[in-house]
Amino acid sequence: MFFGAIAAIGGLIVFALYDTEVATARFEAIQAFATHNFGWLFVATANVMLVTSAFLAISRIGHVRLGGADAKPTYSATSWFAMLFSAGMGIGLLFYGVAEPIMHFSNPPISSFSDPGATLPQGLARNAQHAMGLTYLHWGLHAWSIYAIIGLGLAYIAYNRKLPLNLGTFLRAAFPRIPTLVVDLVDIMAITATVCGVAASLGFGASQINAGLTLLFGAPEGGMVRAIIIVVVTALATLSVAMGLDAGIKRLSELNMGLALLLALFVFVVGPTVYLLDSFIQNLGYYFQRFIYLSTWTESYTDEDWQSSWTMFYYAWWVSWSPFVGIFIARISYGRTVREFISGVLIVPSLVTFAWMTIFGDTALHIELFGAGGLSEAVNASMPDALFAFLGNFPLSGIVSGLAVVIVTTFFVTSADSGALVTAMIASGGHHEAGFVPRVTWAISIGALAGALLYGGGLQALKTAAIVTGLPFAVVLLFMCFGLIKMLLARVPAQDEAAREEALAAE
Repeated sequence: MFFGAIAAIGGLIVFALYDTEVATARFEAIQAFATHNFGWLFVATANVMLVTSAFLAISRIGHVRLGGADAKPTYSATSWFAMLFSAGMGIGLLFYGVAEPIMHFSNPPISSFSDPGATLPQGLARNAQHAMGLTYLHWGLHAWSIYAIIGLGLAYIAYNRKLPLNLGTFLRAAFPRIPTLVVDLVDIMAITATVCGVAASLGFGASQINAGLTLLFGAPEGGMVRAIIIVVVTALATLSVAMGLDAGIKRLSELNMGLALLLALFVFVVGPTVYLLDSFIQNLGYYFQRFIYLSTWTESYTDEDWQSSWTMFYYAWWVSWSPFVGIFIARISYGRTVREFISGVLIVPSLVTFAWMTIFGDTALHIELFGAGGLSEAVNASMPDALFAFLGNFPLSGIVSGLAVVIVTTFFVTSADSGALVTAMIASGGHHEAGFVPRVTWAISIGALAGALLYGGGLQALKTAAIVTGLPFAVVLLFMCFGLIKMLLARVPAQDEAAREEALAAE
């Protein structure tokens, strides 16, 4: 597994660096092929994950406890949520919190709910509302359901079956006749998808940190500065992952969640507070009213290619992140019931994400609709600059922008160290405590890939890496869905029978 994954990642680095112009063209062609021909698969996979999560939460399977009936959670609810949220979203919320709603508002897709080219107030209002609906779709229940299914399946085999914490082991437990070669290939795909998915996030983070440093200190924007940023952050991530889960990753996750909350509260209080409260309620209503349409929309009746850059990319990104986030969440979820796990991984993070996107996205839309404007031009010119152009509309913008750079950096480090820990766990055969050398090796590998892809093809290369590695893994997730339901349904009757025998014995 180790050498197979290293060969795949090394090949990708060489390809990105050998001829950057050819690499860029190839990345664009690969992304177009994958999204055009397999977009339906990503949409179907995300919906199957969500329906399965809902079934597990409301059925009698929900009372099954990870680790057995007497298991107690290892981490408090606060620490557990901070770690899973930092690993699951992190940097993306800061990169896209302002940029995505503004992009959908200024460049709306052709659909029955948007008004491309609108100039009248009612058309602009319609586009603003649809922009938030699309943002909720991309960052809400579907994304977290992908993490919930893979995390729950891995936690179940690790704590209830006492098996190694990796995907190959899960598939072998669910489908005993599966060939060993297939199991090994799945684990290699999991490592490659994890490294590429995290590398994509690191590339976004490096671009945003560069934009912040340019604003604050006049640092030049470009590949060299971003490479230096990746080197520094990779070094911090290596230090964090070397310290281990409790001493490094847990404390850093709690720190960046606290800082992010501080930034969100500042925007909420100083910004249009009542407007944001109104918008949150209305956004939720819009999202759920049009939920089925948005969840199954594939642009089949238009000649647009909007979905390939947005919905398909997001679903592929979440799928490519799912081995990393799923294993990490499984690692920290001992003692939770299935129902508690689904609620904590699916419902609560989605609501917090909706609140975050409302605070930043709707405040940005308020500036466009009723304030000074100018954000559409800034965001379309440079997405990494979006957050800082937005914060420029607030008092103490220099201090707040500096805080934003710190938050991006801490999320950056948390994503890299969590990804390195999980990758080392997979490569070591699913051991819960991967060794020092593997953790450090994978932290460096993730940073190297992020730097190579950012140099070789910019953000386009990073998006393509996420989509291409996510595509085959979507099929694996569908098999995991079936296998998880199969194992849990087989366990529940046995638990009920044991409980009845215990009650009769007590009488």
